[in-house]
Amino acid sequence: MAALSIVIVVVVFFLIFVVLSSIRIAREYERGVIFRLGRLIGTKGPGLFLLIPFVDRMVKVDLRTVTMSVPPQEVITRDNVPAKVNAVIYFRVIDPSKAIVEVEDYIVATSQIAQTTLRSTLGQSDLDHLLAERDKINQQLQVIIDEQTAPWGIKVVTVEVKDVEIPQTMQRAMARQAEAERERRAKIIAAEGEFQASEKLAQAANVIAAEPVTLQLRYLQTLVEVASEHNSTTIFPVPIDLIKAFLDRTAK
Repeated sequence: MAALSIVIVVVVFFLIFVVLSSIRIAREYERGVIFRLGRLIGTKGPGLFLLIPFVDRMVKVDLRTVTMSVPPQEVITRDNVPAKVNAVIYFRVIDPSKAIVEVEDYIVATSQIAQTTLRSTLGQSDLDHLLAERDKINQQLQVIIDEQTAPWGIKVVTVEVKDVEIPQTMQRAMARQAEAERERRAKIIAAEGEFQASEKLAQAANVIAAEPVTLQLRYLQTLVEVASEHNSTTIFPVPIDLIKAFLDRTAK
């Protein structure tokens, strides 16, 4: 009788162990890829589900977006400028079965694809294009990497080029170029100002030539402006009539 009781207890504990080992729980952002005797039968989750002990094997896959930093890559741009570029890539698993079956390690594989694509794509761009049109390059990288990882059940959401490091000599050359460009713009603006001032002076000369009295009024206004500064300069007004004869002689 005692032996029978021991057997019953052992059987009960074994059944409890079997039931507990067959219970699996997957979180909301997880899926379980189920293999039965080595064959893929599908995915389960989220929540509570049962497996056949010693027959089924489950591999959990995280469906959340993964943020991966791409290591700095040495690239040579199309205009033969060496640069070191790093980036960050955001991707997530949309097909857990493919992510487990089609590739050994989808995270490592995506990282390698991102590094290779970064080098090849940026090597086809000029340095000015790389610095000025970052958004277009990011979009181009995202499309290329997404096409290559799609068979693995991976969706690349965003690719961002974080930093572009160029040699110090090139930085100094770019600084000199920017300084020369600013000087060119300053000279153009100054020349335009001189041109506009000359036009206004020509218009004023035409008015003075038509009405000579305006020259005397301008002369008196200048005296008032000088006197208003409270300086030590002594001003002796000279009537315009005294120099009118010289002006007429010059005109003849």
